[in-house]
Amino acid sequence: MSKQRGTFISLEGGEGAGKSTLLAGLRDYIAAQGVDLVLTREPGGTALGEAVRAIVLDPARHGMAAETELLLMFASRAQLVRELIEPALTAGQWVLCDRFTDASFAYQGGGRGQPVERIAELERWATDGLSPDMTLLLDLPVATGRARAAGRGEADRIEVEADVFFERVREAYRARAAAEPKRFQIIDASLTPVEVLHAAIAAIAPLFEVKA
Repeated sequence: MSKQRGTFISLEGGEGAGKSTLLAGLRDYIAAQGVDLVLTREPGGTALGEAVRAIVLDPARHGMAAETELLLMFASRAQLVRELIEPALTAGQWVLCDRFTDASFAYQGGGRGQPVERIAELERWATDGLSPDMTLLLDLPVATGRARAAGRGEADRIEVEADVFFERVREAYRARAAAEPKRFQIIDASLTPVEVLHAAIAAIAPLFEVKA
């Protein structure tokens, strides 16, 4: 008898939305339910992907073309899907990923102005059609998120962008959520970390029922 396929959850949001805090809370909650969970991130998650991450986020590489950034993101993603995510899901494990393809539509699409059609074609090719079962979108005003992120140390190559860039990112995320309301769950990231965690747990609760 074949093992039941695992569940794929992605976590999205702009700068300072509190993804790292929520990831830790969700990791503990999901594991407490007796679920075998794999936690990963984008760009990164594999040795090759982490090398790409270092290039993409290096503030010294300020001359990187938008097309180069887009292709590097999908190069990392293609490796992550084949080396980690798809094997884990096939083995019946759950995967919780800090960003996935929606981030490219938001950052490289909304932020950098890359055509949606181009990103969608790369998505079909690089991920082999893989899409999260659920995406949690942490949403909050750009000014609030930037203020939170200000004390986290040296900004990376993307974090140094102006507010107008992140306004476009947020708009693109919200448009994605509106287009796929069954997959996306929008969480008010201006709430306290405990309230955000409770909202996220409530959002993913039906997934446990589906897999029961």
